[in-house]
Amino acid sequence: MQALAHSPTPSALSGKTLERLAHNINPGGWAVETERPISTLLGSCVAVCLYDPKLRLGGMNHFLLPSISRSSNADIDVVLNGDYAMEVLVNALLDKGAQKRRLVAKAFGGGNIVSSIRMAIGDRNVQFAREWLGREGIPLLASDFGGPWSRKVICVPASGEAYCRRTPITQPEVAAIVKEEQAYEQSLVATAKTKRVELF
Repeated sequence: MQALAHSPTPSALSGKTLERLAHNINPGGWAVETERPISTLLGSCVAVCLYDPKLRLGGMNHFLLPSISRSSNADIDVVLNGDYAMEVLVNALLDKGAQKRRLVAKAFGGGNIVSSIRMAIGDRNVQFAREWLGREGIPLLASDFGGPWSRKVICVPASGEAYCRRTPITQPEVAAIVKEEQAYEQSLVATAKTKRVELF
């Protein structure tokens, strides 16, 4: 597992130790920690790490924007997933004393892991992450996007370090990652339908 460009001096802990200690998050998840590492496995999803260097406090999310074709309401793409994932992470950091003006970001994922129309989802996730961070004035210090890989990502909140290991996709890995991401996407659509309010 390698540290990305622009990361601080690597931690004394080995990659395997970081993985063992890490709090793992799944699609749709997020976490804020002061010391414990945070990890996730990405396919076409994107994970964004946010860090306040003054407080030595950080967090990470893991989001997948649903494809419009799976939803009867295109707003689900943003409202229930990408925007929500970013806002909830920022708010959790602010609740612990972070200041938005100090936040910096590192982001990963958006892989093209299947040879189908779903390949576009990774690209859309990357575009969303870049645009959201730019709009909010949060510098993106390092990133690793796209390509035919899954990624294991570990964020070390106490130092702001971020590690990313690319893994070439094999068929079993593709099936597992796609199944997990599709299940998450379907849960978002189901949630949106149950929460929809009709005015009359």
